[in-house]
Amino acid sequence: MRTTVFIGYHKKESFCYNGILKTIEKELLDNNKKIYIVDLYDDDFNPSHQNKNKELVNRYQNLIIESSHIIFITPVWWFRCTSMLEGFFDQVFTPGFAYEFKSLTKTYGIPIPLLTNKKVICYMTHGAPALPVLTLYLNAVKLRLLLGVFSFCFNLFKVKIRQFFSVPFCSQEKRERYLLKVKKDIQKEIIDLDSRYGTSGGGFKRTNH
Repeated sequence: MRTTVFIGYHKKESFCYNGILKTIEKELLDNNKKIYIVDLYDDDFNPSHQNKNKELVNRYQNLIIESSHIIFITPVWWFRCTSMLEGFFDQVFTPGFAYEFKSLTKTYGIPIPLLTNKKVICYMTHGAPALPVLTLYLNAVKLRLLLGVFSFCFNLFKVKIRQFFSVPFCSQEKRERYLLKVKKDIQKEIIDLDSRYGTSGGGFKRTNH
């Protein structure tokens, strides 16, 4: 089984791309693990026109099915993921694929996640410092993503959302500490992969364009 990474940001020199993504890729490949990287911008994914994305949506859903670990990388814009990744959620996490509704009464139902066997990590970078996000705004960006998106599709006990704050303004030392957290996260995922599937099999990188 492989890890699939979805990145919804176009700046290759950014901390999301050149820091977080590269750290994940190196750690997995150095440990001979399979990784598939999906750059939504390189794929020319259209976040607002589902009819133009039918082949891509089908491909992404197949990647998710075939992956044991799924990672999302995004900066935070207006207390949400980028429009590219939000459009991905809208079009890929569809009823019947990612969740289904179970009726409780004639007018009410609850979502039942269908992707509960996947482990998920979402890395979010903020321009804002942690204090106002966590206090004044009650960390709405994390709660909305966790409860409004991931709870519909995945087992919440297998979901981790990690936030990095003040990224454009923090020191290089602080960025390195952030990346150390990424590295430790991936090392835990590698241990999980080994326990589930063994250590055999060659690693590879395959980038979707």
